[in-house]
Amino acid sequence: MKIGMFSDSYKPYVSGVVKSLELFTRDLRLAGHEPVIIAPDYPGVAREPGIIRYPSIPAVTNHDYRLAIPLSRRVAKEIRACQFDIIHVHSPFLLSRTGARWAKKLGVPLVFTFHTLYTEYVHYFPVFPKLVRRITRRYLRRFCNRCDLIISPSEGVKKMIKSYGVSTPITVIATGVEPLAEPRQPAGKKLSGGGDGFGSRGDGASRGGKDASTEKILLFVGRLGKEKNIPFLLQAMRHLLDDGLSIRLVIIAGGPEEENLRKMTVELGVDAAVTFAGRKPFAEVVQAYRGADLFVFGSMTETQGLVILEAMSTGLPVVAVRATGVEDVVDDGRNGYLTSADTEEFARAVKKVLSDEKLYQTMSENALHTASEYSSEKQAQKLVRAYEQILTDKGAQAKRGARDERD
Repeated sequence: MKIGMFSDSYKPYVSGVVKSLELFTRDLRLAGHEPVIIAPDYPGVAREPGIIRYPSIPAVTNHDYRLAIPLSRRVAKEIRACQFDIIHVHSPFLLSRTGARWAKKLGVPLVFTFHTLYTEYVHYFPVFPKLVRRITRRYLRRFCNRCDLIISPSEGVKKMIKSYGVSTPITVIATGVEPLAEPRQPAGKKLSGGGDGFGSRGDGASRGGKDASTEKILLFVGRLGKEKNIPFLLQAMRHLLDDGLSIRLVIIAGGPEEENLRKMTVELGVDAAVTFAGRKPFAEVVQAYRGADLFVFGSMTETQGLVILEAMSTGLPVVAVRATGVEDVVDDGRNGYLTSADTEEFARAVKKVLSDEKLYQTMSENALHTASEYSSEKQAQKLVRAYEQILTDKGAQAKRGARDERD
């Protein structure tokens, strides 16, 4: 199959959508299919086979993010030459609307993956948030109903999409993860705690002169945005420190809230126990997973929580706030704990996992098993079956239409 993957973001930009595209296109190619990514161009990025890029401009609010200008004749010629069997779009906006027009023009099925809980990002609109949410829901309903198939990353998101009044068929296919496991280190050796540094440590040195070998490491990987609910994790850290735990929170992320969050650590008196490590290459993130004691997650706006699965694929148990997407992956009491949005309850769950060696080992083994069920290869196989079904359905509809015309 030849698949046109239209996305408003791609490498070198870093996001869950980009990671999903990387994994699916790689595994589709390994299975003998021909996915082509259509995305914005970025300064200094060389042309690559299998990627078509539109000219772009930087977004006003985030200069790392590029906005495609879908008016290029050159790109249109390249797209037409691909002779796609399916168009698969990865947002409901700019380039994906272009993809939808191409699907109609070429007479091929249109598939849309619902990667983001768009209605939960209205805090970026300072005025009339309720109106913006209502308009967003209406827009999403209309876009989804233009498609032949919607792919939801989780059952919870599928229910939410249906609640918008979407009538298009919806299938659940999560973004998979690669096997990342290797023999885990004993709890408490782990990651660098000094200032903003980050890396392995074996010399026992840490900030404030504490013995690093006794310090347990909580890890968060993601983005420093309001929707990730990181203040919740900082408040939970205050409870844990008050309980006398030797503990550190390592945050691998960048984003617009960094300055505010750093101020908050000082206000809460947890700054000596929190490391802002910034954005890191994936190879270093994997080492961080392998070196941490526990993965913590406070976000309530996830469609899936890919980083949770990545953490689990190294055998790392998880404590997270119960939320759509997250509860599809975290099996409460089995591979981690789900809590309410209560910082004391969250801190108690963290303490329980870290203080019970037998429980920790069981959860670690169960986390590995969960991750194996979400391997990228298995998810790509599900996607191929979904493509084949929609092509069959579309072909049957075309034949019925041709018969109706003859009659």
